[in-house]
Amino acid sequence: MLYENSVSESYLHGNLLNAIQTSLGKLGKTTDTVTVEDLGPADEFHIGGRLATKSFLDQLNFSKKDHILDVGCGLGGAARFVADQYGSSVTGIDLSQEYTDTGKALSNWVKLGKQITLQQGSALSMPFEDNTFDGGYMLHVGMNIEDKAKLFAEISRVLKPGATFGVYDIMRFKEGELTYPVPWATVNGTNKLATLDQYKSALIAAGFEVSKVNNRRDFALDFFKQMRAKNEANGGPPPLGLHTLMKESTPAKLKNMVDSIAADYIAPVEIIAQKG
Repeated sequence: MLYENSVSESYLHGNLLNAIQTSLGKLGKTTDTVTVEDLGPADEFHIGGRLATKSFLDQLNFSKKDHILDVGCGLGGAARFVADQYGSSVTGIDLSQEYTDTGKALSNWVKLGKQITLQQGSALSMPFEDNTFDGGYMLHVGMNIEDKAKLFAEISRVLKPGATFGVYDIMRFKEGELTYPVPWATVNGTNKLATLDQYKSALIAAGFEVSKVNNRRDFALDFFKQMRAKNEANGGPPPLGLHTLMKESTPAKLKNMVDSIAADYIAPVEIIAQKG
């Protein structure tokens, strides 16, 4: 519990909903006119943002009849994408009370509050019945969870047999010291990176069959190259973006992460698996 508290505190903003609303105002948007697409630059807190979300989630074949689990939902950006694009209902769980509270408000702004439920809680002990969900996913979550075996066993418990589950996480490749802070950890103590083989072993032990693996290293480096070019051309970042969440620590966190990806220490990876 102490560790989970430290993880939650590392993401604490303090005034997040107001910061997002203020940034939207600079874009000429209000809570009545904002769209799911407008929120994407801030509520997709993972490498590649909305572009990565679509590429990843399109592989999971969710539909309107499905009830989907979002593990480590954050602000609910991916949940809103799933609800909006595929018509699914989504239940998300995240350690951060501020993120889930903010996410509920954002979902109501875009008229998706009835399809989406976001709640505070631990992915290692979820308050859901066995065999509840038709499918699920997690985006950039496992880097803060050391016990991957327990994580995937708990996810398997709440998924129905045959359900598809997708993972999009940053994984360890070459050995080497990371420079902190990075987006998921300000210090080494909350960094719980694992290798692709460790992820696959934990999934298989939990009863999953891994059907696809995609290393997204090159996509990530190109994404950040284009982001830098756009920011330089525009004289700085847009009003709404990841800096809205990470505030003044954003440049250092992104630089340290990109440097580690370029050095092949880490890379974002997609895994698609099915519960047996």
